[in-house]
Amino acid sequence: METIILFVDDAAHAREQLRRHAPADPALAGAVHWILVACAPRMTHRISKWVSHSSRENWRAKWFAKTQEQLMPLLMQGGSRVTPVLAKGPLSELTRELRLHHGAACAVVDARRPKVGGELEPLVQPAADQPSAPARWKGALGSMGGMGALFMLALQFGE
Repeated sequence: METIILFVDDAAHAREQLRRHAPADPALAGAVHWILVACAPRMTHRISKWVSHSSRENWRAKWFAKTQEQLMPLLMQGGSRVTPVLAKGPLSELTRELRLHHGAACAVVDARRPKVGGELEPLVQPAADQPSAPARWKGALGSMGGMGALFMLALQFGE
């Protein structure tokens, strides 16, 4: 049985992603063990100071139940098994823990809705010896910006 870790933050978006990538005949898909990781939307600090911790946890539980209700029928097709998990804390650590528990060969599928003007939290940590892409390019981009400014000054004073 294949194990797939599915990260979701919006049930409608996840359903669309799954329908797009799933085989047309559920019998062809075979039995899959889905680990449904629900990433509840964060509350802003302005809201969280007016709402108690128990109210936030109740809201998260209701959101989690609603998300499961919308996705379970789709995931359980073809004799598949679903294990729901509510994400708390960094997703990269949760992914590592799930892979340790269910096997390192688990596929990780990110069906979270992309954020406009922001980045999603990474699901796996980059290797310690491999710098992340932004850190790798940070020095080069700064140098290129400085050289561009220097060329603009040279053109302005050269006239």
